Amino acid sequence: MDRAAVIGIGMTKIEANKIEETFADMVWEAVNKALSDAKMTIDDIDNVITTSNDFWDGRTISCMAVGDASGARHKNVSCVEGDGTFGAFYGLSRVLSGSYGTTLVTAHSKGSESISSLITNAAFDPIYDRALGMDMVSACALQAAAYMHRTGTTPEQMAMVSVKNHGNAKYNPLSQLPMDITIKDVLESEMISDPLHKLDCSPVSDGCCAVIIANEKRASQYGGVPVWIKGVAFCSDSYFLGDREISKAVALTKAAKNAFSMAGIENPASEIDVAEVYDAFTYQELMWLEAMGLCEDGKAGINLEKGYYGIKGRLPVNPSGGLLSGHPVIAGGLIRIAEIVKQLRGEAGGYQVEGARKGVAQGVNGLCGQSHCIWILDGEK
Repeated sequence: MDRAAVIGIGMTKIEANKIEETFADMVWEAVNKALSDAKMTIDDIDNVITTSNDFWDGRTISCMAVGDASGARHKNVSCVEGDGTFGAFYGLSRVLSGSYGTTLVTAHSKGSESISSLITNAAFDPIYDRALGMDMVSACALQAAAYMHRTGTTPEQMAMVSVKNHGNAKYNPLSQLPMDITIKDVLESEMISDPLHKLDCSPVSDGCCAVIIANEKRASQYGGVPVWIKGVAFCSDSYFLGDREISKAVALTKAAKNAFSMAGIENPASEIDVAEVYDAFTYQELMWLEAMGLCEDGKAGINLEKGYYGIKGRLPVNPSGGLLSGHPVIAGGLIRIAEIVKQLRGEAGGYQVEGARKGVAQGVNGLCGQSHCIWILDGEK
C-alpha cells in the first residue's frame, strides 16, 4: 500500500472515574498531547474522525459532544461507532485516498457513567437472545469455557495473564490497575461468570486516546517521529453466537493474515517484536495470539508458562499492562496502537521492549470478538 505513518499520539491517564472531566475534557487533553507529540497545530489537521458510541455515552449523536474538542470546527469530520482501531482505519483510508494529507482520530469512553451489563445485553438480538439476560461478561464466559475445553488451557494459565499484565502496569504511569498479584489471588477472587473470576476481567474505566495519521509527504514536515503503517486489515464474523465456532476466532485469523501479508511478513511469530492485543479477559490474550498466528493453536498458555510473553520474553505481549489494567471501551484498541508507537520509538520507559522494531496492535468490536482490526507498525520506513 502507499506509505502512511502515525506521527502523533496522545492519551489521558486511565482511571476508574474521571468525575471532574466531561467527554470533551478528556478529548481536549488527548488531542493537545497528540498535536504536541507531532509538533503540529490544529491548523495542520486536514480532517477529523471521532470514535464513540451512543449507548456508552448515554446520548444520541454522541460524536457531536466532542467535535469542538477534537478541533473539528471548519473541518471535514466524520464519526465511527465502535473500537478506535476501526476509526483509525477510516482515517487512514482518507489519507490514502489522496483527498487529505493528515487525519486526527479520537476515541473516548466513560465506563463510570454507564451500566455495561445493560448496554451489552442490548447488543443481543431482541427477539431470540436478549431476554435470556446475557451480557458481554456471560457471553465471554461461554467462549472461555469453549476455548478451554478445545485447547486444554487451564485456569492457572489464564490467571498468569492477569499476573503478568497487572505487573507490567506498574511501569506504566497511565494505567489504572498496577498490582502485584499471584495466581492464587486471581483464582480466589470473586467468581463473576464461570470460569471468569474478577481478576480475569478488565475493569470499568474512563479514558481517551488520539492519534494523527499522515501521508508520506506530510509525515516528515513537522519534526515528530513517524511510525510507519505497513499493514492493516479487518474482518467480521457472524452476528449470532450460535452461527460461530466461538472457541476459535476465524475473523481474527483472516484479518491477521491479510495485514501480515500486506506488511510482507511471512512468519509473524518470529518477525513481530511486540504485541498489544485486546485482553478484555485473560483467556482472550491467549486465544487472540493463537488466532493471529503468533503461536501454535492451543500453545499460548504453555508459552506463557515458559515466560515467552513477558517484557523480556521472546514476544512481549501487552507490556503496557493491557486492558486488564485499564479498559476504556471504544478507546481500548486505539490505545493499543499508541502503545505500539511508543515501543517502536523507544519511548515506553520502564516497560520498553529492547530492540522493538515491528509491532502489532489489535482492536475488537462486537460480542466475543465478532470483528477484529489489525495494525502492523514499523519504526523504519
